Amino acid sequence: MTKSVYPRTFSHIGISVPDLEEAVKFYTGVMGWYLIMEPTTIEEDDSAIGEMCTDVFGKGWGSFKIAHLSTGDRVGVEIFQFPNQQTPDNNFEYWKTGVFHFCVQDPDVEGLAEKIVAAGGKRRMEKPRYYYPGEKPYRMIYMEDPFGNIVEIYSHSYELIYSAGAY
Repeated sequence: MTKSVYPRTFSHIGISVPDLEEAVKFYTGVMGWYLIMEPTTIEEDDSAIGEMCTDVFGKGWGSFKIAHLSTGDRVGVEIFQFPNQQTPDNNFEYWKTGVFHFCVQDPDVEGLAEKIVAAGGKRRMEKPRYYYPGEKPYRMIYMEDPFGNIVEIYSHSYELIYSAGAY
């Protein structure tokens, strides 16, 4: 008997930033996400969380700051600020293995793009693009948050956009 494969739900994503307090302001104020755990400092010690982080980061990580947020559809967002944080000149190295962007959905793609720019982010695309020009209103745009993380904005759900092929 074979086991059934089923789609897992998305729980959370971790985002590294150079300034945790500013990131909390941006993600709550611009993205509208809920702050569910205030910024906290985690120390390398023998506590349960300290040992868990040592398992992940290895010995000698010292400390970091973290806050927990949640999106409107209950996906968690962990925001990390590490003391040895480095901001690359170009955070859009899409050809390298790893997560290179995350996507949010807002029917007002243009409005959210403007809010991101007004908050210190930038456009990666001049204007939103249509998946089905003249046929359906599905649009998207790539942006960059004020901390260098790549954010894509969709006007409609992932399923609607790709169920008809999109390209």
